[in-house]
Amino acid sequence: MTHEISRRAILGSAAGLAAAAGSGALAKSAKGERPNILWIVSEDNNPYVGAYGDRLARTPTIDGLAKKGLLFRHVYSNAPVCAPSRFGILTGVYPESCAPANQMRAIGKLPKDFRTYPELMRGAGYFCTNNAKTDYNCDVDPAAIWDGQGKEAHWRARTDKTQPFMAVFNYETTHESRIFKPVPGRVTPDMVTLPPFLPDRPGIRQDFASYYNLMEKMDGQLAERLAELEADGLADNTIVFHYSDNGGVLGRSKRYCYEEGLRCEMVVYVPPKWRHLMPAAPGSEITTPVSFIDLAPTVLSLAGAVQPPQMRGTPFLGPKARPQALAFGMRNRMDERIDFQRTVTDGRWRYIRNYMPHRPWGQHQAFEWLAKGYQDWEQAHIDGGLNAVQDRFFQTKPFEELYDLSADPHEIHDLARDPAYAATLSKFSRLLDKHMIAINDNGFLPETMAGEGWGPSRDPKLYPLKDVMTLARVAAAGGEDALPRLKQALTSPVEVIRYWAAMGLVIQGQAARAMQSLMAERLAADPSAHVRIQLGEALAKCGETDQSVPALIGLCDATYPWQVRLHAINALTFIGDAAKPALAVATAASDDRNGYVARAAKYLELRLTGRYAPTVPTFDMEAMMARMKAGGGPD
Repeated sequence: MTHEISRRAILGSAAGLAAAAGSGALAKSAKGERPNILWIVSEDNNPYVGAYGDRLARTPTIDGLAKKGLLFRHVYSNAPVCAPSRFGILTGVYPESCAPANQMRAIGKLPKDFRTYPELMRGAGYFCTNNAKTDYNCDVDPAAIWDGQGKEAHWRARTDKTQPFMAVFNYETTHESRIFKPVPGRVTPDMVTLPPFLPDRPGIRQDFASYYNLMEKMDGQLAERLAELEADGLADNTIVFHYSDNGGVLGRSKRYCYEEGLRCEMVVYVPPKWRHLMPAAPGSEITTPVSFIDLAPTVLSLAGAVQPPQMRGTPFLGPKARPQALAFGMRNRMDERIDFQRTVTDGRWRYIRNYMPHRPWGQHQAFEWLAKGYQDWEQAHIDGGLNAVQDRFFQTKPFEELYDLSADPHEIHDLARDPAYAATLSKFSRLLDKHMIAINDNGFLPETMAGEGWGPSRDPKLYPLKDVMTLARVAAAGGEDALPRLKQALTSPVEVIRYWAAMGLVIQGQAARAMQSLMAERLAADPSAHVRIQLGEALAKCGETDQSVPALIGLCDATYPWQVRLHAINALTFIGDAAKPALAVATAASDDRNGYVARAAKYLELRLTGRYAPTVPTFDMEAMMARMKAGGGPD
């Protein structure tokens, strides 16, 4: 079946349904009957879709679903990358509540009594299938939670054809890896309009054109799936969701806590017999915020299943639907780079808090930099060819950011330090604090530190969250008046408190020299590897390298967990030429079994030898694909 035939089929059936709706001849569900649910999930999509007003996009399938269903104008993933986002979708739990699920490609450990939404749906009598991507960032066995899991999983596998089903189909057509080579098609580079924070470079234009062409291909694949549903006679009893797992893949999108990284497309079609489950009429736009933490509660509500207390979201369809005012997002480690951001939006305002403001937005990431657009962007930075708006990506961050999305959709004009918006800044800061405490945000814990995880993080002796948040604000906001508080915290019996005291000293930079003797003393004595990493970087930034650099090199030893070694390599990377004694260690670690350690070490090696350029790959795509074909993970 060709894409064009499929599109005609589904659009034709859409016209028929629209006519039925207009005549008032709507079917009604029988008592006790429940709808089928179909999730069509695509990868890495911002709303580059005609129904969202994009004039260059050609997406008739998605547009057709929106016209006869609901278009969600402000829908957000809870993390700007797939694995933490998919954890939240699967469990209904914020990934930062169950560290290390908030880190990219980690294994969050679910409490034994937690059940994922497919398990709960199966318990409610649904036949549940997933085709085929998982990437759940936790210790569940995909084969155990689904009736069917894999490339052949399909609603057609039901033995009882009257059993309601929930079927998930994942399309990787628009995944970021697909733009690493130019994608020919209708859209050419000269046709695209670039956002002002990106320079006009050939590689960037080509990435945009490739992305539009992939979106058209994906739209056709959706049409095929919907035509299949129609051919099976199931379209009039199936609620169809189409959404993306996180934001897009173009410059400053995926991995970043801006609209481009978190805002997704989502349309939902509800057949006439189930229209009473819709919060608005067909063809409506939902403008209140929705986030993906609400997906599991929504399907449970549609199935008549009970939402367990650990699921923090709210249904946006069904009898329990109610609008929400806010959507929350987060970032911690992304591949081999370590950062820490939290954000909240109401659809009009976006507030961002940077707990590691000493790190630039644009930290080199090996996989991300396979895109020609990122290579071109960084080369323009090196060449001095960027204006201030475009060059900001390669600079360090402020502690807080605030944007008026209605006036500044590209999030260029940061209002956080404008007195006229002080009240708005304070309001969203309080809302974010309240949320972080309510969900017991684990993000202040570096990977492998005591207290990590759903259960351990609720022990105040290991993780006194309110105290940690207060100290982390002092540390990240900077200023010399923070030094007495950091000095006091550096001798705390609580590891995570000492960690954030040491982090604050890194952020202080040269201003921390007054505490150099104490830092050296604690570097020699502190039992925590994570605390020593921060102290080593802080001392190196103060100019003390005789003790600090050997200490950081020692923390790269293979006897430490890979997460600790990765943190140490990152610290060495950001102390510049002072890290030259680490060259041999970086060279050796570039062959590490852990891919993240290897890529971070390779980048450090290239930097220390002066051989780095944006076009020099630090990621072997073919080797990764070979590992995956052999049954191994991506790293």
